[in-house]
Amino acid sequence: MDLAYLRAHPEHLPAFLTHQRIRETPVSGGDSCAASRLTLDDGHSIFAKTWPEHAGHPAPESFFAAEAAGLRWLREAGTVAVPEVIVALPELLALDWVDPDEPTPAAAERFGRELAGLHRAGASAFGAEWAGFIGALPQDNTPDRGPWPDWFARRRLLPYLRMSVDNGALASAEADLVGKLIDRIGEVGGDEPPARLHGDLWPGNLLWGVDDRVWLVDPAAHGGHRETDLAQLALFGGAPHLDRILAAYQEVWPLTDGWRERVPLHQLQLLLVHTALFGGAYAEAVAAAARAALRGAGHVTVDR
Repeated sequence: MDLAYLRAHPEHLPAFLTHQRIRETPVSGGDSCAASRLTLDDGHSIFAKTWPEHAGHPAPESFFAAEAAGLRWLREAGTVAVPEVIVALPELLALDWVDPDEPTPAAAERFGRELAGLHRAGASAFGAEWAGFIGALPQDNTPDRGPWPDWFARRRLLPYLRMSVDNGALASAEADLVGKLIDRIGEVGGDEPPARLHGDLWPGNLLWGVDDRVWLVDPAAHGGHRETDLAQLALFGGAPHLDRILAAYQEVWPLTDGWRERVPLHQLQLLLVHTALFGGAYAEAVAAAARAALRGAGHVTVDR
């Protein structure tokens, strides 16, 4: 099987893998999936993701289709580097392989400019035209005209707050803090039309390539607020050369006043996803983000 054959017959890939007709090397694929590097007969490499056998159940319906749709939508903007989707089947996703390298300041600055271009490509509404996932969790992508604060509260904060309370990850004090912020979200400010977002842009979803570019992988793509992508870049240790990324972004499309104070609000969704998925280890981070967002909105709270 070479790349031309695979493009013409993507449905044959599972059979070739089952019968070990393709050289397969396991690689890191994130928290939800098993991943491998496939080497085709023409020497071309592709990256393949499958739902892990140890999960005990098949992939959620439309799981790989949603990722493929998001990758194609981001790639259509023609700005940030996004791997090409080679195969998208219910049980697997295969992308063009990107050779990784160390992060560089030049790549960071180029990425900042390209990310601004991606966001400026825009979206027709908040949400998307396909079913959404963030990690292994569903994400409500029902298209919505906004305004952004109301949409963000209903579609991006409340669902994961409820999951995190139901699984015991958040106690009542922490949940009340988030609830207070949701009630006052209209006072936080920063309303903008929908930008074209990656949607899960923590540093682990940046692939620094040998071509000195940053490639976007594992999106939860949708129309949203551009500050959400930028805030997520600062989570979990922060992206390499983050200051250069932000400075280059600002040169192309300056952020509106108060964006630094809104960073915790925009980080809160991904933190709530983590409490929903992984439990109480992220509960204090959720509470700290909610407190900071309330302070940024001019509300002083003495809660935990």
